[in-house]
Amino acid sequence: MRIPLSIVVALTFLLAAGVSLVAASFAVTAVEENSEIAVRRTLDEQGHAWAEVQADGLRVIVSGTAKDEATRFNALSVIGGEVDPSRVIDQMKITPTADLAAPRFSAEILRNDSGVSIIGLIPSSVDRDAIIRALRDLDKAHKVTDLLEMADYPKPSGWDDAMSYAMAALRVLPRSKVSVSAGRVAVIAISDSRAQKEKLEQELTKMAPPSLRIGLDIAAPRPVITPFTLRFILDETGPHFDACSAQDDTAKKRILNAAHAAGLEGNAECTVGMGVPSPNWARASELSIQALSELKMGSVTISDADITLIAAQGTDPALFDRVIGELETALPDVFALHPVLPEPETKDSIGPPEFTATRSPEGLVQLRGRLGDENLRRMVDSYAKAAFGSSSVYTATRLTPDLPSEWPVRVLAALEALSFLKNGALTVTPDKVSLRGVSEQKDAKSEIARHLSEKLGEAQNYALSITYQAPPEPLDKDIAPEECEARIADIQSRAKIAFEPGSATIARESLKTVDLIAEVLKVCGPIRMEIQGHTDSQGRATMNQQLSQSRAQSVLNELRARRILTSSYGAVGYGETQPIGDNDTEEGREENRRITFRYIRPADLEETETTLDAIAEQPEGAVDGAPATPASQDTKPAEDNAPETAGEDQ
Repeated sequence: MRIPLSIVVALTFLLAAGVSLVAASFAVTAVEENSEIAVRRTLDEQGHAWAEVQADGLRVIVSGTAKDEATRFNALSVIGGEVDPSRVIDQMKITPTADLAAPRFSAEILRNDSGVSIIGLIPSSVDRDAIIRALRDLDKAHKVTDLLEMADYPKPSGWDDAMSYAMAALRVLPRSKVSVSAGRVAVIAISDSRAQKEKLEQELTKMAPPSLRIGLDIAAPRPVITPFTLRFILDETGPHFDACSAQDDTAKKRILNAAHAAGLEGNAECTVGMGVPSPNWARASELSIQALSELKMGSVTISDADITLIAAQGTDPALFDRVIGELETALPDVFALHPVLPEPETKDSIGPPEFTATRSPEGLVQLRGRLGDENLRRMVDSYAKAAFGSSSVYTATRLTPDLPSEWPVRVLAALEALSFLKNGALTVTPDKVSLRGVSEQKDAKSEIARHLSEKLGEAQNYALSITYQAPPEPLDKDIAPEECEARIADIQSRAKIAFEPGSATIARESLKTVDLIAEVLKVCGPIRMEIQGHTDSQGRATMNQQLSQSRAQSVLNELRARRILTSSYGAVGYGETQPIGDNDTEEGREENRRITFRYIRPADLEETETTLDAIAEQPEGAVDGAPATPASQDTKPAEDNAPETAGEDQ
């Protein structure tokens, strides 16, 4: 039976459709595979192995996580070079950006005669206007230059203490630069004198809270010396200086080397100061000392540009002439030489006129000897009473005519020199002024030599024999901080501060030790002191740290109860982090359970630490020479059956 034509046509169409579908399927699969392989190969070649590629028909689906947006965009560009970008389905992600770290906040404040300026980066939560107002109060005559920037990040720990201390420091330092960061302040300043420098260092150290790290660099200017004086003597006792001045350390070294070459032994003082009359001061001093060394005995005094060289009586005139001639030729032009060769004594010599004055250790002054007239006697008596006290002066001088014309100047200059001494005696003759005695000023000999050089003039001879005696210590003077720390350590070496087991209550038998420590602290003054608590390693680290903090605070409270000023003290618990004994033995654990007292010293400053960048490099939370307070989390794994409280034998 023949199949109807309509059915044959239908079957033909169906067969053709099936063949077409099969061919299309093979074509699509080929396109997918080719696209996926091409894209995959190109991504690998360009370093994007992290990207995953999947073809779905004509679509190319790309997934994976790029490290940043630039990497994702580059991967898309690479894919677009292989297939039509309209076929690309982007399902790539980007690694989440971590929270940005807060910047290191710091500020630098400069104060001088022109006003105050501040620059740096501070947290936006800080009251900027309050800072500027505080700076304006320092110097209302000048404006404040505000160059601060602000960032919206949390205020770091220790920032408020550092800024408060900086403001307090600026109030007492009219010429200074103060650098502030969290927990740290660096101070560079200029003082008017060495005494003021020491006073400022003590004041700034005392006002700093214990948790704040400070660095102090306070300079004292060189003293102005007038007249610029050097006096070198060779006598029976050997070579020595009565006064020595130099314009810098190099000149000082040259002068002292010349003195050692002339026979000086041991160390000698030479004041470095301003006021030198010539850059050739050191050269003139060297030549003068060498010349005196050749003469064997005598003295040389340089007062500004005047040089007086006095030979010993009996010096060979020929030697004297040769040495003086060579010295005059070698000296720099600005210096004037006044050589003196005393006349030899004869049998017919009559004693010279003389004026004497003595000052006893009790302060009583007696004046004796010759004066030219009544006016001079009244003048000398009035001057002595003004200098030493009207009730302390006894005058028993006699009037003698025909005294040298410079006699009044010599007598008054000698009396003023005597006022430098606690007790002593002076003798004035026409050719010499002699002064001997005891002074409580270390530089009294140099000051007297400078004074006599200025008042007596050139080519004058004088002899000084001055002994230094340290003044008695005031009865109420505070002991040095280092001595205070050592005394407390000595007390604790004999009887430590113990506590009730597992608690912060001081044991009754240890209260006597606290009493002894309190007695020492009463004479220490307001120093910065850290009371440190330590435990052994038994129990959880967190509980040990908390226990050590409580114990340190208990000691601080006991000191307050004994009326000790503790505003500059701090209590810090270090837990088990600083053992001094073996925690595996009972003896070691007993050593580790302790309270220590530590004097907080100002940090030494290096020049590189004064910039904002250098301060930013300092680790946050550091304190002056001590580690930061231990964190409260556990620092070692706890045993399964570890107790939740500190060990009972703590």
